[in-house]
Amino acid sequence: MNRFHRSIVSSVLATLIASPSAQAAEFVIGSHDSLTGSTARVGSGMNEGIQLAAEYFNRKYPEHKFKVVTIDDEAQPAKAVAAIEKLTSEGVLAFSAGYGTNIIAPASETAGRTGLVYITSGGVGEGLTHRGLKTFFRITNAPGYARAFVGTLTQAGVKSVSILYSTKESPSTLANDLNTALPATGIKVTLHPYDPSTQDFKPLVNKVKLQDRPDAMLMLGYENDYIAILRAARLLKPELKAIMAPWGIATTDMRKEFPDLVANVYGTTFTPDPPMYRTAEGQEFASLYRDRYKKEPDYLVQFGFVQTELLFEAIMRSYKAGTLKQKNGIADELRKTDRETLVGHVRFDATGDFDQFAYRMGQHQNGKIAIVWPKEYATANMNYPAVPW
Repeated sequence: MNRFHRSIVSSVLATLIASPSAQAAEFVIGSHDSLTGSTARVGSGMNEGIQLAAEYFNRKYPEHKFKVVTIDDEAQPAKAVAAIEKLTSEGVLAFSAGYGTNIIAPASETAGRTGLVYITSGGVGEGLTHRGLKTFFRITNAPGYARAFVGTLTQAGVKSVSILYSTKESPSTLANDLNTALPATGIKVTLHPYDPSTQDFKPLVNKVKLQDRPDAMLMLGYENDYIAILRAARLLKPELKAIMAPWGIATTDMRKEFPDLVANVYGTTFTPDPPMYRTAEGQEFASLYRDRYKKEPDYLVQFGFVQTELLFEAIMRSYKAGTLKQKNGIADELRKTDRETLVGHVRFDATGDFDQFAYRMGQHQNGKIAIVWPKEYATANMNYPAVPW
């Protein structure tokens, strides 16, 4: 090879090395999750999905490195904000994180002030998407939960419900939505708000038993609330035909830890337990999860995985376009999302919300969790009427 040809080859190699598509890059995002504290079961499940997405992308793009740095927020807003500040100072590109509107709101606000994207599936408070933040995205919302409750209750033929709900923002938002949607279908609603610090639910359950006498009791709160309410109900035995709850009840952990308490209880979910995945992506997701965690994934893992998958896809598009370090580079790419995922076909509206989101309803049946609504996704018929005792 003469000097002229060597010069050309050297020039081409230099161009390839300088090109983003030819360089090895490291993409580091941050996360804060409740690995300990009052919502540790939920936070840990979501974090497993978030971490799994990084492994998935490391396999998909072996020339690059994808990494998630997680800080335990202990289910405390101040610690979530501190985590955002620390991870921002360490140079993360974006955040996939959060559980509970009271934690997500200040954490995402902090991220937004520095221009970093924050995506979550753990908060349904209406105010989250009405703050004018161009960097906030979520793939769940209260209307999506309400659709599952209304659909299941009307399919079962329920005529009246009592709703026990925490006065925290997310449960209150869902309670208000249901108090509007259910009467429109002819279902009578009685509301019972409770303070988040409540531990003894016998007085509330006794009101349900003696005064309301409903067909169904809805628990809108968090995992420790559910356990306490179900224990009170098992003791007092109100004449119910169904018990339902949203986030955190239709999980493998609840099934294994409290099998007698959750038997026949309904809960929002996206997959039966044991899970079944029909798509190639779903099967790969489940296989990776089983290999890493030696157990079956549940819907919390799915949500953590999908939100992080969409974020990493946006990061990759921004990287290839050369806009990774530009203001709104990642956010602009995330807004282009339009594809089928493990939690439905995701498109974000102008506020960053997945406005067509709709949950499915599962039920704990015979040591498993079956999908019972909607009919096109059902894996079993409803056990109705049926309660844990």
